[in-house]
Amino acid sequence: MIRKALFGLALLVAALALGVPAWLYLAPPELLRIGDGYAAKIVCSNVFIAGRDPDEVLALDVQAPGHPLLRFVSVAVDREQRSVAAHIFGFAAPAEAVYREGLGCTSLPDGTVAVAPRYSPNYFSGLRPPADKPWPEGTTTAGNAAIQDIIVKPEMQGPGMRAIIVVKDGRIIAETYGKGFTRETPLLGWSMTKTVTAALVGRRIAEGAMTLESRDLLPSWSTDGRSAITLADLMAMQSGLTFNEDYGSVADVTRMLYLESDMAAFTASKPLEHPPGTHFSYSSGTTTLISRLWMDSFESEDEALAYPRRALFRPLGMTSAVLEPDARGTFVGSSYMYATARDWARFALFLLRDGNWQGRPLLPEGFVAYMRKPTEASGGRYGHGQVWTEAAVPDPGAPALPPETFWMRGHDGQSIMISPTLDLAVIRLGLTPSSTGYSPRDMNARIVSALAPPAETQPAETKQAQP
Repeated sequence: MIRKALFGLALLVAALALGVPAWLYLAPPELLRIGDGYAAKIVCSNVFIAGRDPDEVLALDVQAPGHPLLRFVSVAVDREQRSVAAHIFGFAAPAEAVYREGLGCTSLPDGTVAVAPRYSPNYFSGLRPPADKPWPEGTTTAGNAAIQDIIVKPEMQGPGMRAIIVVKDGRIIAETYGKGFTRETPLLGWSMTKTVTAALVGRRIAEGAMTLESRDLLPSWSTDGRSAITLADLMAMQSGLTFNEDYGSVADVTRMLYLESDMAAFTASKPLEHPPGTHFSYSSGTTTLISRLWMDSFESEDEALAYPRRALFRPLGMTSAVLEPDARGTFVGSSYMYATARDWARFALFLLRDGNWQGRPLLPEGFVAYMRKPTEASGGRYGHGQVWTEAAVPDPGAPALPPETFWMRGHDGQSIMISPTLDLAVIRLGLTPSSTGYSPRDMNARIVSALAPPAETQPAETKQAQP
């Protein structure tokens, strides 16, 4: 025992002599593995989906805004195998993420992947919006000088801005990009992906394959109180399941994303902390579990894997959209969708049109209104379908927006503000940690003020004109 302690002390002294902080030597192994997993996954997706330089991604996306230990991570990109390995010194086994065409990148916590590597759903081969048609059918946009002037101001954009798009009355009226990013760059939505998952559930409901009232959702829940959890409870983040969403530590959410091969099973194993339907608890695990449930509504795994592109992305013209699965093959519907800013804007317009697209209803009538209807358990801050409400704004002194406004929000400053009253959506993507203190509300409020007199910001019937 003494020899072991002395050996450990010698290693610590050697680490300090090499300039390695003591906290890195003493860091929990799981924290190091999470750091490795995060680096491998982020670099993999940005290299193979977005076509970015791996060194730039490592320095800008992984090391700059992250935990101090990430400064010591290194990555190796294997372009032939289309994989990325990441390693923080020699303190833990390297983590790996692998890319498959049509599925993006998947973290491999145990070194294996269950989804068949042969899967390559190339539905968008050669399919590009025509340049001679207006967006969203094509690429032509209408300009609004006053709105453009707002979104190009650095104080409105916030640090780390990568894309801002303003959609009004079904058309893009202003658009800007950060250095190194263009309208062709797929960008990670983080938790904005949750709203896309809700839309996929809506599609399955429209097809008669799922119902919000369903309970007894999993065999493992049949013998305890979890059997009372409904799909509606999961959609509203009020399942009652225990889940720690703290990204600053080895918590349930970071363990799920980077240490678990079957993320839905990990979430499903959690016990009840509150009676279902009575307590709001924001949980990425819940949304990934929802992904597993809608995927299980298919008889074939291949059919489920093809569904987002076939049933949602292709009809909306979202040719860049990639929803990424875990190693089990479950889409990480809580966190991992990449799409260009224009394709995120197409999805926002789809919600503005109450789930209709070019005259075709893709969601049940009134489903989007249901999604944004405030829940009692959240104190009105969250909707019934994976969106935030205007009541979620914590600062009573913040600029006012139309009260029916709802939001898609994601980690590190991703946001889409949607105002049915004004037929307006503002998409803002970037890498802006919460520690910067930036909020898109000032920019959005100025846009609203410039587009509508105060009297027009009162609730009104949602416009239903087709794009």
